[in-house]
Amino acid sequence: MTNSLWFLLVGGLLLVMGLTATLLKRLPVTSAIIYLAVGLIVGPTGLDLFHFNPLKQSALLEVLTEVAVLISLFSAGVKMPGPFSFARWRTPLLLATVSMTITVALVTAFAYYVLGLPLGAGVLLGAILAPTDPVLATDVQIRHPGDRDQLRFTLTCEAGMNDGSAFPFVMLGLGLLGLHELGDGGLNWLMLDVVWATVGGIALGVLAGVILARVGWKLRHAPNKHELMDDFLGLGLIGVVYGLAVLMNVWGFLAVFFAAVALRQTELKLAKAASDAVDGRTSAASAHGDAGDEIPTVSIGSLVFKEHLERLSEVVMIILIGGTLFLNSWSWAAVGLALFLFVVARPASVLISLLGTRTPWRIRGMTAWFGVRGIGSLYYLMYAIQHGLPEALALQLIQLTLIVVTLSILLHGTSVKPMMERFWQRGKQRLIP
Repeated sequence: MTNSLWFLLVGGLLLVMGLTATLLKRLPVTSAIIYLAVGLIVGPTGLDLFHFNPLKQSALLEVLTEVAVLISLFSAGVKMPGPFSFARWRTPLLLATVSMTITVALVTAFAYYVLGLPLGAGVLLGAILAPTDPVLATDVQIRHPGDRDQLRFTLTCEAGMNDGSAFPFVMLGLGLLGLHELGDGGLNWLMLDVVWATVGGIALGVLAGVILARVGWKLRHAPNKHELMDDFLGLGLIGVVYGLAVLMNVWGFLAVFFAAVALRQTELKLAKAASDAVDGRTSAASAHGDAGDEIPTVSIGSLVFKEHLERLSEVVMIILIGGTLFLNSWSWAAVGLALFLFVVARPASVLISLLGTRTPWRIRGMTAWFGVRGIGSLYYLMYAIQHGLPEALALQLIQLTLIVVTLSILLHGTSVKPMMERFWQRGKQRLIP
């Protein structure tokens, strides 16, 4: 496909989606299914106007998916309601750690015993498919910073964290395949890839977010009312934090997400303090959402632009997914893996990880089903390929991952709207405390 045809395709699709936004909201399916259908039609499955080869273009696809995930993680982080508390975050923390580990283990077992993959490849496949996706799961995520729906908060927060918490398992899989140094008894992996990279990533993100929030607040509320370019500040925070994370060998996805969370939470505290000092309007602001929502902040000022970038990246990525698939890409092994992940591994991991919590069973059930897989999985796959994954194994993992992501778009995309509507109709909306 020539550049001119690409411009026509993407531009025409954006025009159609923009002009029919109201109609699309009424459809029982998500917009991701429409993008996928377009990709399948113009790709090898349909008209064969173009074919995107993920193996040959793995370096390009790694960058594209990396940028898409980073933007989505920032958008998710700044929508986290405040104030932060471990009691409020307990459920998503368990999902991003315990549920993640169980999912990796179950997929590893399926890959090893059913698909006949080597143990290292099974662990790698589990790590690729375990994280839920912050890019494609917009219909089950927090809609705006004042949204306090517990289900949406749980799914959004989980997706924000587990794109980083999956990285140690990726490195473990690569290590078992001889492509990464694990150290004696896995000590190097445990201390560097698990402890240092995780704690360091979170600490870096929190520190950067707090600093930007305080500097921005001081400049904006200085006597001369210094004007800020919030879009640039948001993008700059993503770039600086991720760059530092790579240099420090810590997990950049975790760093960017927690930078966004810290930015938002710090600005809320500053806004609340300012409101208390002026005329005690905190209670009135809290009645309509987070205190300080009406006060200009970097987090809110940059959010709209980031959401537009997120939607654009979603269009491009899903069209490319459709353009990778042939009719013979579908196999019983790949479909079986997808169904095992959606029907067995995800529900089991969620239910086990939330044992002993006070999470309502209705929310546990919805969380167990809506583990959307997408762009994050593609990034981890491309990352592994760029780190020397053998071609034969890479092709096998590409086929399995693409079918899982495609089926996730189809199954979750067709079920999200009716299930969410039924969820709210059958019971009172539960808000986070």
